[in-house]
Amino acid sequence: MNVALSQIAVSVTESKLALDIDAVRAQFPGLARTINGKPLVYLDSANTAQKFASAIEAGNHYYQAGSANVFRAVHTLGEEATAAFESARDEVKLLLNAPDRAEIIFTRGTTEALNLLAYSYGSLLRPGDAILLTEMEHHANIVPWQLLAQRANLKIKVVPVTDSGELDLSLLDSLLTDEVKLFCFTHVSNVLGTINPVQQLCQMAKARGIISVIDGSQAAPHLRVDVQAIDCDFYAFTGHKLYAPTGTGVLWGKRALLEQMPPFLGGGDMIDVVSFSGSSFAELPNKFEAGTPNIAGVIGLGAAIRSLRSLGLDVVSAREHELANYAEQALFQVPGLRLMGPSGHRAPVFSFTMDGLHPHDIATLLDQRGIAIRSGQHCAHPLMARMGVSASARASLAFYNTEAEVDALIEGLHAVRKLLT
Repeated sequence: MNVALSQIAVSVTESKLALDIDAVRAQFPGLARTINGKPLVYLDSANTAQKFASAIEAGNHYYQAGSANVFRAVHTLGEEATAAFESARDEVKLLLNAPDRAEIIFTRGTTEALNLLAYSYGSLLRPGDAILLTEMEHHANIVPWQLLAQRANLKIKVVPVTDSGELDLSLLDSLLTDEVKLFCFTHVSNVLGTINPVQQLCQMAKARGIISVIDGSQAAPHLRVDVQAIDCDFYAFTGHKLYAPTGTGVLWGKRALLEQMPPFLGGGDMIDVVSFSGSSFAELPNKFEAGTPNIAGVIGLGAAIRSLRSLGLDVVSAREHELANYAEQALFQVPGLRLMGPSGHRAPVFSFTMDGLHPHDIATLLDQRGIAIRSGQHCAHPLMARMGVSASARASLAFYNTEAEVDALIEGLHAVRKLLT
């Protein structure tokens, strides 16, 4: 099961990079499961991805080799833990092409990262200011801003989504008004698979002095992310969708903005000097990392990023593009299936409905065949209402999936349709 990364072959065929899929899949022990007597077909990576063996082993090693806290001890175990923890920060810096490792803040995930921003940067906003969101946001990029708006008497504005599942950019100029101070948007929709033109959106915001905040949860696992090229102000992603442990995530922000912001939480490691007459706070990134973090999880996140980079981010992205095209064409052949989102260039995320069938029934019957998909509203109630559905089924792929697994999904959908109609 534990195949060294050096054994994962990347070959060049017909001027196109390809992965040795068997060697890749061997790096994900969860894929070896059987469910209801069938080999697992895991098509729920947008919900949470399977974990690299290297990430699991790195976290286990931290515990088994004698765990210690980070930053607080000069003994050997403490120094080892701190070095491994900070090594993960360097991996994130490489992954995002961040200019400064001190700009990388570890969180429990994208949700905490965006709540940190809403609480901390949000304290700099004033009554009457506005926050611009989009209609395709995950709840994590809606609710924190709503709570802030209620506390601080702010306005919420929304960029609508077209019938094809893309942002209506024709309205953006009229929405980016002087009162807007933050423009918060997803890089990739977790429902539609839409890949937003984030560089263009950031340029439009910057030209008006508006701070840009990107939810990168669905982008970091699938696309090469370069925060300097995108020129965003903040970028957040979560570890568990990036083949890493749960309870891990990252907020990246430009240093000048992070230094303006007050701390999010108070406690250990985020202080410089404490007295009962007042306290001063640590430099970045410690200023925003109060208390004992998820040390094992962050070490696992670093290991997962190393493994992903070893495969080649462009290779992974190209492989997923092939899978997405294959899956889209296959889904179009299922009678009565309505696919949500744009056709063509998209992330490998496919939400769909089937005439007369409830998404929960579809997912339950597929599970009996060992096929794992998600059903429901996908933490995107406003978007589902906009698209005119109460719920959908969703199959989401990663580079460790195969065309044969897509075929199994299609066969399963035909069987579900035959059984229930």
